[in-house]
Amino acid sequence: MDYAIIAAGEGSRLAQEGVKWPKPLVRLNGTILIDRLIDIFLKNGATSINIIVNEEMKEVQDHLKKKTLPVPFHLLIKSTPSSMHSFYEISRHLNSKQICLTTVDTIFKEKEFTAYIQAFLQETNLDGLMAVTDYIDDEKPLYVETDEKLFIRNFLDKANPSCRYISGGIYCLRERGIAVLNKAIAADISRMRNYQRQLITEGLTLKAYPFSKIIDVDHAEDIIKAESFLKS
Repeated sequence: MDYAIIAAGEGSRLAQEGVKWPKPLVRLNGTILIDRLIDIFLKNGATSINIIVNEEMKEVQDHLKKKTLPVPFHLLIKSTPSSMHSFYEISRHLNSKQICLTTVDTIFKEKEFTAYIQAFLQETNLDGLMAVTDYIDDEKPLYVETDEKLFIRNFLDKANPSCRYISGGIYCLRERGIAVLNKAIAADISRMRNYQRQLITEGLTLKAYPFSKIIDVDHAEDIIKAESFLKS
């Protein structure tokens, strides 16, 4: 399975709050964010690892260019207008029929991630398995509407009684998901949440996979929360 990381954001809020590292190089309990993801992917059957960073992130580029991995590693350096566009750019370098995409600042328990990947590999009838959590600590969460069997009905900006979870920023997808991505770009759709809505509109079979907690590192205080969470 191909793994991909979107690390193309500016991380401006962290810089404004005094964090000295660009977001992909933020340390959690001494471990660099992007290195942690790479290590976890290698433990979970990665056949390739693919990362996109923006053109201004020279420090991140230098860090990644020094890496030697036991699987094919592709580093794409390109600034894009949104995470959806970043996904599109990196998708053109993915060869597997099964991919896992994450944002660089997604913090989760490793055992839960392994169980998630195994569930996706086993549920071959699915077009996508989306990581979700009922831990809501996001400025603009994307709510996930599901049925009683956790099949996804919709992605919403505001919760309704059918929304137990929010999106966790981890996506396992098969070929049909990439086909919809290409169509979304051609139709000038922007933002990952609108792409996810398009997956539903196109009739893809998506299911939610609950994690106990997923933390996004958007602010300096999130670093402390994430370190505590990983230690617990």
